[in-house]
Amino acid sequence: MNNFKKIGMTALAASLVSTSVFAGELTASGGASLTMEGWSGDQALTDTGFSMGDSVILSGSTELDNGMTVTMSFELDGDAESNTSAYDNNSLTIASDALGTLTFHAHGGDSAASALDTTAAGDIWDNFDELQTTGQAATKAAALGDNGIFYTLPSMVDGLAVNASLSTDSNSAAAVADNTGNSALGYSATYTGVEGLSISYGISDIETGAVATSGDQTVMKASYAYGPVTVAYSNSEFDIGTAADEASEQEVTSYAVSYTVSDSISVTYGSETIESGLAGSIDAEYEGISASYTAGGMTISASKQSGDNTSHVTASTDNWDYWSLGLSFAF
Repeated sequence: MNNFKKIGMTALAASLVSTSVFAGELTASGGASLTMEGWSGDQALTDTGFSMGDSVILSGSTELDNGMTVTMSFELDGDAESNTSAYDNNSLTIASDALGTLTFHAHGGDSAASALDTTAAGDIWDNFDELQTTGQAATKAAALGDNGIFYTLPSMVDGLAVNASLSTDSNSAAAVADNTGNSALGYSATYTGVEGLSISYGISDIETGAVATSGDQTVMKASYAYGPVTVAYSNSEFDIGTAADEASEQEVTSYAVSYTVSDSISVTYGSETIESGLAGSIDAEYEGISASYTAGGMTISASKQSGDNTSHVTASTDNWDYWSLGLSFAF
């Protein structure tokens, strides 16, 4: 009797192992970077600073008998947003050609609008964010937050991608304190059916249960590549509350021109303007030029940027210059 039990357990174990090997796979990808940077302005001349970036993304996937593919992914990040662990951007994705792609983000993720709101110039403002003395500290977005859902519809028209998002997290609305966590829907579409052209539009609601902190974000983007030159434009409007809540409103406009010198070398000039809804505020203006050289999995980059009226006032202490040299590796 004991011998039959051992044979049965051995057969079961072998079956489980063979099924696991056949059905799924575990992959890892990542990158590391080293950046040297510095700021200068009328207020202070900062010392040169060094920083390191590190990220490893682990993904496990399996294909079911019905043709669906299920993928679990998370990031090991030394600078993870979570204060309790190094895990970041946890997600579970279910995809099929017929039904589209559904991703549940336990942490991280973008709404249909915030997935598009990187400026045409690449968020130059972010390098000056911590230097502001007053006023709005960053661009605003209808972020998806934790426990949100992002859905990509199956392909219906060549060159057209349609997405939808549902935010269920109580902290899904950026810059909103004490919201009630009501769900917020978002929709976006990107068309790339013409060679060299990309046009995107997205809108996401911000529903908090309170008029003063509810509203929406609308994003429009376009780019066109002709030979080695690419021209891009973007506009993002963040509008919550009533007319009396003008301090919460914001519009970000950006454009960029890129020139590809060769397969390895590219140069980009970009500009960004952030307009605050607060009466009497001055537009924050940013511009910069950057260059990069890529060889295999290595990229060397350099940038020179400036930010004026970064706190939406005209004080000379809100004008800054920034430079950086970077070295990154992908593996």
